[in-house]
Amino acid sequence: MTSTTTRTWVIRWMYGIAVGHLLVGILLPWIGELSIFETYHRSVEAGFWGQGAPATARAQQVWWISLFGPTVQSLALWMGALVFIGDRQRSTFAWGWLMAGVIVWAPQDMLISLRAGAWIHVWIDSVAVITMLPPLVWLWWHDRKESRVHTIHIRK
Repeated sequence: MTSTTTRTWVIRWMYGIAVGHLLVGILLPWIGELSIFETYHRSVEAGFWGQGAPATARAQQVWWISLFGPTVQSLALWMGALVFIGDRQRSTFAWGWLMAGVIVWAPQDMLISLRAGAWIHVWIDSVAVITMLPPLVWLWWHDRKESRVHTIHIRK
């Protein structure tokens, strides 16, 4: 597979991640109370209340999840815009900012989750980092090399 073909697939992967974030963000306000999330809710509640969480704690947790949906939607739009710019302009700047966002967000989110004993969040964050950071590093490296080649040809 050529580097151009690989780049096309990695770009598609990053667009897919942005669309996935958008869909999750749209769904979060509507699905937080569904019974399929019972295990999730209990695992988070156990970090704060042990086994006897009051009903108001669950209501507040569902509210926070719902409120988080629009935040994830906005993140998806910004991510999609940076992927678009990075793709069209072969911009290491765009890839670098996307990497910076992951690097700033993930450790903090994981630490906060660990402090609360919310291991499910640590696993979700780990999957996010593994699926986003290596492709972004590859794109940054690839486009960095490409921009050097174009710069050399222009100067000659």
